[in-house]
Amino acid sequence: MSGRLRSTHYVGVLVGLFTLAPFAAAAEEGSAYPSDASGGIFLWINFAILAGAIVWLVRNYGRPFFRSNAERIGSAITKAAAIKAHAEARLREAEAKLARLEEEVAELRAEAQREAAAEAERLRELARSDVGKIAHAAQEEIAAAERAARLELKAIAAKLAVDGAESLLAKQLTPQTQGALFADFLDALPGRPN
Repeated sequence: MSGRLRSTHYVGVLVGLFTLAPFAAAAEEGSAYPSDASGGIFLWINFAILAGAIVWLVRNYGRPFFRSNAERIGSAITKAAAIKAHAEARLREAEAKLARLEEEVAELRAEAQREAAAEAERLRELARSDVGKIAHAAQEEIAAAERAARLELKAIAAKLAVDGAESLLAKQLTPQTQGALFADFLDALPGRPN
Protein backbone atom coordinates (compact mmCIF):
# COMPACT_ATOMS: atom_id res chain seq x y z
CA MET A 1 0.00 0.00 0.00
CA SER A 2 1.14 3.53 -0.64
CA GLY A 3 1.75 5.87 2.28
CA ARG A 4 -1.32 8.00 1.61
CA LEU A 5 -3.61 5.04 1.27
CA ARG A 6 -2.21 3.48 4.45
CA SER A 7 -2.67 6.71 6.44
CA THR A 8 -6.23 7.01 5.09
CA HIS A 9 -6.88 3.44 6.19
CA TYR A 10 -5.60 4.14 9.70
CA VAL A 11 -7.61 7.35 10.00
CA GLY A 12 -10.73 5.48 8.89
CA VAL A 13 -10.21 2.77 11.51
CA LEU A 14 -9.66 5.37 14.26
CA VAL A 15 -12.77 7.32 13.23
CA GLY A 16 -14.77 4.12 13.23
CA LEU A 17 -13.53 3.18 16.74
CA PHE A 18 -14.28 6.62 18.19
CA THR A 19 -17.66 6.71 16.51
CA LEU A 20 -18.74 3.32 17.77
CA ALA A 21 -17.31 3.62 21.29
CA PRO A 22 -20.15 5.73 22.78
CA PHE A 23 -22.75 3.48 21.21
CA ALA A 24 -21.03 0.41 22.63
CA ALA A 25 -21.02 2.03 26.10
CA ALA A 26 -24.67 2.98 25.80
CA ALA A 27 -25.55 -0.52 24.67
CA GLU A 28 -23.99 -1.92 27.84
CA GLU A 29 -26.23 0.33 29.85
CA GLY A 30 -29.24 -0.64 27.81
CA SER A 31 -30.06 2.58 25.95
CA ALA A 32 -29.57 3.46 22.31
CA TYR A 33 -27.86 6.82 23.06
CA PRO A 34 -25.70 7.66 26.00
CA SER A 35 -27.48 10.05 28.33
CA ASP A 36 -24.96 10.94 30.99
CA ALA A 37 -22.37 13.69 30.75
CA SER A 38 -19.55 11.33 29.84
CA GLY A 39 -21.70 9.99 26.99
CA GLY A 40 -22.38 13.53 25.74
CA ILE A 41 -18.69 14.34 25.84
CA PHE A 42 -17.97 11.20 23.88
CA LEU A 43 -20.58 12.24 21.37
CA TRP A 44 -18.91 15.64 20.95
CA ILE A 45 -15.45 14.11 20.77
CA ASN A 46 -16.75 11.63 18.20
CA PHE A 47 -18.29 14.46 16.25
CA ALA A 48 -15.07 16.50 16.41
CA ILE A 49 -12.96 13.51 15.31
CA LEU A 50 -15.37 12.60 12.58
CA ALA A 51 -15.63 16.21 11.36
CA GLY A 52 -11.79 16.56 11.54
CA ALA A 53 -11.34 13.34 9.59
CA ILE A 54 -13.81 14.50 6.93
CA VAL A 55 -12.09 17.91 6.72
CA TRP A 56 -8.65 16.22 6.50
CA LEU A 57 -9.90 13.78 3.80
CA VAL A 58 -11.50 16.57 1.79
CA ARG A 59 -8.39 18.76 2.11
CA ASN A 60 -5.90 16.00 1.20
CA TYR A 61 -7.88 14.04 -1.38
CA GLY A 62 -10.78 16.28 -2.36
CA ARG A 63 -8.73 19.26 -3.49
CA PRO A 64 -6.59 17.37 -6.02
CA PHE A 65 -9.63 15.39 -7.18
CA PHE A 66 -11.75 18.48 -7.68
CA ARG A 67 -8.80 20.41 -9.18
CA SER A 68 -8.06 17.66 -11.72
CA ASN A 69 -11.77 17.32 -12.43
CA ALA A 70 -12.04 21.10 -12.95
CA GLU A 71 -8.95 21.01 -15.21
CA ARG A 72 -10.46 18.16 -17.26
CA ILE A 73 -13.75 20.04 -17.54
CA GLY A 74 -11.89 23.28 -18.43
CA SER A 75 -9.81 21.54 -21.11
CA ALA A 76 -12.93 19.88 -22.49
CA ILE A 77 -14.67 23.28 -22.61
CA THR A 78 -11.63 24.80 -24.36
CA LYS A 79 -11.54 21.97 -26.90
CA ALA A 80 -15.28 22.22 -27.46
CA ALA A 81 -14.97 26.00 -27.96
CA ALA A 82 -12.14 25.48 -30.48
CA ILE A 83 -14.15 22.80 -32.31
CA LYS A 84 -17.22 25.07 -32.29
CA ALA A 85 -15.19 28.01 -33.65
CA HIS A 86 -13.72 25.78 -36.38
CA ALA A 87 -17.17 24.45 -37.27
CA GLU A 88 -18.60 27.98 -37.37
CA ALA A 89 -15.74 29.11 -39.64
CA ARG A 90 -16.39 26.18 -41.97
CA LEU A 91 -20.11 26.98 -41.92
CA ARG A 92 -19.44 30.63 -42.84
CA GLU A 93 -17.09 29.47 -45.61
CA ALA A 94 -19.69 27.03 -46.95
CA GLU A 95 -22.38 29.73 -46.83
CA ALA A 96 -20.08 32.14 -48.70
CA LYS A 97 -19.36 29.50 -51.34
CA LEU A 98 -23.07 28.78 -51.64
CA ALA A 99 -23.79 32.49 -52.06
CA ARG A 100 -21.12 32.73 -54.78
CA LEU A 101 -22.34 29.56 -56.47
CA GLU A 102 -25.03 31.32 -58.51
CA GLU A 103 -22.51 33.97 -59.58
CA GLU A 104 -20.01 31.31 -60.60
CA VAL A 105 -22.66 29.39 -62.56
CA ALA A 106 -23.68 32.60 -64.38
CA GLU A 107 -20.01 33.38 -65.10
CA LEU A 108 -19.44 29.85 -66.40
CA ARG A 109 -22.49 30.12 -68.67
CA ALA A 110 -21.36 33.50 -70.01
CA GLU A 111 -17.84 32.16 -70.58
CA ALA A 112 -19.23 29.11 -72.38
CA GLN A 113 -21.36 31.35 -74.61
CA ARG A 114 -18.37 33.58 -75.40
CA GLU A 115 -16.25 30.55 -76.23
CA ALA A 116 -19.02 29.07 -78.41
CA ALA A 117 -19.41 32.38 -80.29
CA ALA A 118 -15.64 32.65 -80.76
CA GLU A 119 -15.49 29.05 -82.01
CA ALA A 120 -18.38 29.67 -84.43
CA GLU A 121 -16.63 32.79 -85.77
CA ARG A 122 -13.37 30.88 -86.12
CA LEU A 123 -15.18 28.14 -88.09
CA ARG A 124 -16.83 30.79 -90.30
CA GLU A 125 -13.45 32.39 -91.00
CA LEU A 126 -11.98 28.99 -91.77
CA ALA A 127 -14.87 28.24 -94.15
CA ARG A 128 -14.43 31.65 -95.85
CA SER A 129 -10.72 30.99 -96.20
CA ASP A 130 -11.38 27.53 -97.66
CA VAL A 131 -13.94 28.96 -100.09
CA GLY A 132 -11.40 31.57 -101.20
CA LYS A 133 -8.73 28.93 -101.67
CA ILE A 134 -11.11 26.71 -103.64
CA ALA A 135 -12.20 29.66 -105.84
CA HIS A 136 -8.57 30.61 -106.48
CA ALA A 137 -7.68 27.01 -107.34
CA ALA A 138 -10.69 26.81 -109.68
CA GLN A 139 -9.62 30.04 -111.42
CA GLU A 140 -6.11 28.66 -111.82
CA GLU A 141 -7.51 25.45 -113.31
CA ILE A 142 -9.74 27.42 -115.67
CA ALA A 143 -6.77 29.57 -116.78
CA ALA A 144 -4.63 26.45 -117.30
CA ALA A 145 -7.40 24.79 -119.31
CA GLU A 146 -7.79 27.97 -121.37
CA ARG A 147 -4.05 28.07 -122.11
CA ALA A 148 -4.10 24.39 -123.07
CA ALA A 149 -7.11 24.96 -125.32
CA ARG A 150 -5.40 27.95 -127.05
CA LEU A 151 -2.27 25.90 -127.61
CA GLU A 152 -4.35 23.08 -129.02
CA LEU A 153 -6.25 25.54 -131.23
CA LYS A 154 -2.96 27.01 -132.45
CA ALA A 155 -1.66 23.54 -133.22
CA ILE A 156 -4.88 22.69 -135.09
CA ALA A 157 -4.76 26.04 -136.97
CA ALA A 158 -1.10 25.50 -137.89
CA LYS A 159 -1.83 21.98 -139.10
CA LEU A 160 -4.78 23.23 -141.14
CA ALA A 161 -2.65 26.06 -142.55
CA VAL A 162 0.13 23.64 -143.48
CA ASP A 163 -2.38 21.23 -145.00
CA GLY A 164 -4.02 24.08 -146.96
CA ALA A 165 -0.67 25.41 -148.16
CA GLU A 166 0.40 21.91 -149.16
CA SER A 167 -2.76 21.34 -151.17
CA LEU A 168 -2.43 24.79 -152.75
CA LEU A 169 1.18 24.20 -153.56
CA ALA A 170 0.36 20.79 -154.96
CA LYS A 171 -2.18 22.40 -157.25
CA GLN A 172 0.11 25.19 -158.40
CA LEU A 173 3.25 23.10 -158.73
CA THR A 174 3.08 21.43 -162.06
CA PRO A 175 5.92 19.47 -163.68
CA GLN A 176 6.79 22.46 -165.84
CA THR A 177 6.92 24.80 -162.82
CA GLN A 178 9.09 22.28 -161.03
CA GLY A 179 11.51 22.15 -163.93
CA ALA A 180 11.72 25.96 -164.14
CA LEU A 181 12.39 26.20 -160.37
CA PHE A 182 15.08 23.56 -160.65
CA ALA A 183 16.77 25.36 -163.56
CA ASP A 184 16.72 28.68 -161.66
CA PHE A 185 18.28 26.93 -158.71
CA LEU A 186 21.08 25.49 -160.79
CA ASP A 187 21.78 28.87 -162.42
CA ALA A 188 22.07 30.51 -159.03
CA LEU A 189 24.60 27.98 -157.74
CA PRO A 190 27.74 29.12 -159.64
CA GLY A 191 27.43 32.71 -158.34
CA ARG A 192 27.46 31.60 -154.71
CA PRO A 193 30.70 31.57 -152.77
CA ASN A 194 30.27 28.12 -151.35
